[in-house]
Amino acid sequence: MNVFEVLRDRVAGRRENHKAVGLDDEKLLEWLGISAPFNRPIQEITYFTCLKMLSETVGKMPIKFYGKGREEAEGNAAYYLLKRRPNPLMTPTTFWTTVENNRNHFGNAYVWVQGEFGKKKYGGEFSVKGLWVMPSNDVTVIIDDKGIFGRGGGIYYWYSDKYSGESYFFKNQEVLHFKTSTTFDGITGASVREILKNSIDGAIAAQNFKNNLYESGLTARAALQYTGDLDKKKEKALVKRFEEYATGANNAGKFIPVPIGMRIEPLSISMADSQYYELAKYTALQIAGAFGIKPNQINDYEKSSYSNSEMQQLSFYVDTELYILKQYEEEINYKLLDPAEEEAGLHYKFNENVILRTDTKSQAEILSKYVQNGIRTPNEARALLDAPGKPGGDDLMCNGNYIKLTQLGDNYKKKEGI
Repeated sequence: MNVFEVLRDRVAGRRENHKAVGLDDEKLLEWLGISAPFNRPIQEITYFTCLKMLSETVGKMPIKFYGKGREEAEGNAAYYLLKRRPNPLMTPTTFWTTVENNRNHFGNAYVWVQGEFGKKKYGGEFSVKGLWVMPSNDVTVIIDDKGIFGRGGGIYYWYSDKYSGESYFFKNQEVLHFKTSTTFDGITGASVREILKNSIDGAIAAQNFKNNLYESGLTARAALQYTGDLDKKKEKALVKRFEEYATGANNAGKFIPVPIGMRIEPLSISMADSQYYELAKYTALQIAGAFGIKPNQINDYEKSSYSNSEMQQLSFYVDTELYILKQYEEEINYKLLDPAEEEAGLHYKFNENVILRTDTKSQAEILSKYVQNGIRTPNEARALLDAPGKPGGDDLMCNGNYIKLTQLGDNYKKKEGI
């Protein structure tokens, strides 16, 4: 089975042994007591929200193919894949969302560039056939500093399918590698979940504590007082009976029958006294800050207003997304453009305007100023509003009273005959 078939089946979930082995492994780990909630950071709400926000932000931005002068160029095979269908199983939105999720969760995302090289490898024609996301935890980066795999050495990627046991070796040019900003060797990135493991584990433990508290009817502990002595077996049976009444699905702690001579005293734990809310909020903000997510994006509007939220959105683009997009564009342009296209000034670029749209009134004012000052044509402004172009709308316009700074005083000089 070739690498195309392996990745296709992994994405489509068509491998029966994939499902069976994964399920058996998980049950075995749980039975051994190894698999715990701490190993599943994606179950923590703030962590999940940050992954969702970053992946959906990248996924909603279309990629464009430009020439010199920022005019859209005629697309090639690679651009068709990036714009229409990276592979038969994914739309561009799903593709970039998957890549960004892998990059943040594992620290690195790998995309195999399926294609055919011309006679001159990496210097001649290259036909791209498909773009396939490789599971990050199945890829190993190999640095050949001694030239074992070829002259000059370089970086190689070893993809190992743990379900079939097959391995595949790719050269640097055949893999798009996207990493987090936290990298200490410039080759691989570190994930946020590894760096903030203690904070994320603490947030999961807090969530589990709250869940257990709800299940026990908001009563964490209770002391049962009775006179006399019971053996171990009867004592366990008595405690079990009280627990059934206190936490049962039908009763849920409404009525607990207490025999004569016994008394139950709840040992309540106040979430307010333990500052549960303050600690949970602080941890959530710390996790979000590590991802570059603003407070209003995790539903914290305590110190936000409408105008402030709009500025936070702009700050999110400048402080967080700008770096991510720049890295994506650099990697795509380096590995999906041949030397002739690069020399001609062709390049790929994400359209970040889709996340910078403002309210209707502000948008109308901005577009009007663009058109009136000759920055955009009327048809370009209409296109931003998803409106069709009109005849004569492709010409730039501006106020005829404007003059260059170097021409100030020319009219006065002409009148004076200077």
